[in-house]
Amino acid sequence: MSDGKRQPLPRPLPEAERGGREEFWLPLSASGRGLGGGVVLAIAALLLFASPAFAGLHYSGETLRELPSQWSGFLPDHRALRAVATPKFDANHPSSPLRDTYADAALKLEAAAKSRELTADESADLGALFVRLGKPERAVEVLRAASRSHPDHFRIAANLGTAWQLVGDVEQSVAALEDAVRLAPDSLKDAEKLHLRLVRGRLKQGKGASALDDLFGEKYPETAAALVQRLALWLPADGRLLWQLGEVANAAGDVRTAANILDGCVTEFGLKSDVLRDRRTKYRAAAEALEKKGEHAKPGTIAFKSARPLSRSFDPAKLPAIVPDGVNRLPWPALTETEIGKGFRPAFLKHVESLDGKKVQLAGYMTPSAGRDADVTGFLLTENPIGCWFCEVPSPTQLVSVELPDGKTAEFVRGVVKVTGVLKLNRTDPEGYVFTLTDAVVGQAD
Repeated sequence: MSDGKRQPLPRPLPEAERGGREEFWLPLSASGRGLGGGVVLAIAALLLFASPAFAGLHYSGETLRELPSQWSGFLPDHRALRAVATPKFDANHPSSPLRDTYADAALKLEAAAKSRELTADESADLGALFVRLGKPERAVEVLRAASRSHPDHFRIAANLGTAWQLVGDVEQSVAALEDAVRLAPDSLKDAEKLHLRLVRGRLKQGKGASALDDLFGEKYPETAAALVQRLALWLPADGRLLWQLGEVANAAGDVRTAANILDGCVTEFGLKSDVLRDRRTKYRAAAEALEKKGEHAKPGTIAFKSARPLSRSFDPAKLPAIVPDGVNRLPWPALTETEIGKGFRPAFLKHVESLDGKKVQLAGYMTPSAGRDADVTGFLLTENPIGCWFCEVPSPTQLVSVELPDGKTAEFVRGVVKVTGVLKLNRTDPEGYVFTLTDAVVGQAD
């Protein structure tokens, strides 16, 4: 399980051997020797709010980098795609910039369709956008009509298969995905075949099944991580695909990542499987045993090809207008879009550059460097709560260092807090945090 050797794929078990559910928040996080000379804590958590299942698919405005991506980059982008289907969580978590970008694109295509017939590519895009936005019925309506006019268009067939899957008509999904496999370019054919195998398997299992999907047989191929990551991006609210990713990580020798991913399957997606819960316990025990030996960063054998899968997750033009003398809401996606080049050359969004030295406010979770119950003079702010700290070395753009005024302390709070302070960007010091809030004030979330 943790010796780094490739393991055979655990076989799905009968429905009678599945069951059980627990309700906790998801700990998917990381640590490593870090910026500022200390231990950097960060997380790659999945969404803390359950959202309806919806699929990722082929949209021309959604460009993927080469897969597999590092876990610390994959999981936030996976989460961002899942969030597109949710209009708004609460006052502290408004709809994401990525959702706004997709919604605007759908409105433009709908407006165009009123004055002329959409092209095949435009129809495929509109169907994909409806699926991303959590409206698969609208997607089926658009894509069925488009498929009659363009029966040999790959993206229409693939998107229609996914839309049928999400409205619950699995037989229609299989038929459309068979066309998609036939029409797919070589670069996507294996992924489309795997999606078809997934849907066929679930059709055979019937409704209510919760077992691990048998996608590869007895042994994972070398391409398993890339293929399952792609499927998970197409279907980001599918907890069983997340379980599959955890098994892929474990088979590659990365038991810590496997344990954390399976934590998410149980706590966030509520998968009803005793098998999953048992493996989660075993993987966590193995990870803790490695920790006791001082082995804190065994990454496994997966050859990652990119830091994160989405080349751009939203339109920066949709970010809030900057108020020079007021408090500016700073969305987390604007921070995580920062790319760190060689020799520590951060490339910030222009919006973030313009906020340097200005007062900003963002919501998140406190991660103190000392005891959690003590008052703190400074802390790290993360978008989601920290769980296990020994999963995958995080991106430095996933956390913000918060500095309180001299002589001030703040009580550690376990829930969401709002932090207001002056944003300072680090452009030159590889030993410092990329983002810092100075003279910060911590307040209760709405």
